[in-house]
Amino acid sequence: MKFFIDTASLSQIKEAQDLGVLDGVTTNPSLMAKEGISGEDRVRRHYVDICNIVDGPVSAEVIATDFADMVREGEELAALHPNIVVKVPMTRDGVKALKHFSGKGIRTNCTLVFSPGQALLAAKAGATFVSPFIGRLDDVSTDGVALIESIRTIYDNYSYATEILAASVRHPMHIIQCAEVGADVATCPLSAITALFDHPLTTIGLEKFLADHRKAASVKA
Repeated sequence: MKFFIDTASLSQIKEAQDLGVLDGVTTNPSLMAKEGISGEDRVRRHYVDICNIVDGPVSAEVIATDFADMVREGEELAALHPNIVVKVPMTRDGVKALKHFSGKGIRTNCTLVFSPGQALLAAKAGATFVSPFIGRLDDVSTDGVALIESIRTIYDNYSYATEILAASVRHPMHIIQCAEVGADVATCPLSAITALFDHPLTTIGLEKFLADHRKAASVKA
């Protein structure tokens, strides 16, 4: 499974990169705003800054909602850096834009996916990634991980190349569950990734090893 970090924070992206497990980045206007990044020029410069940190896909979201403007904006975003993946919403015009970008060799991420049917449409239009929002489904008492499993079955049935990018991942168990059912990518906060390190038996075991080492060293002295 690939790990993407879902943020616009350069410091968090650098931290994840330094861990050696980062494969890419997703971000959106809300995450940009949290970092105080506003205005088209600043946002686009920030995308380039992110691309200069991580050697992998960086999803940049279009703001436009109609086909013509999505195409214009998406082509401008794709021209910023080779790592850019154009993020497009799951709408009728969005699917048309996915098909357009696919024909131009521009990589895409279809976002705001909440059903197998939507994921099927995105794959047929040639999306590079499809982003089912599992946390938001959990919020409305629907099984988000089950959606990942259903999409995996459909894509495998027809050998679609579109990668399943589990989004709205809230905690480490979401990551594990998505890995178990075959998601290609999990995009999540840095805290969810670093939480995978933690286990009380690891802490206890390390403490015992160090204590035994100190005892052995003192006897030898």
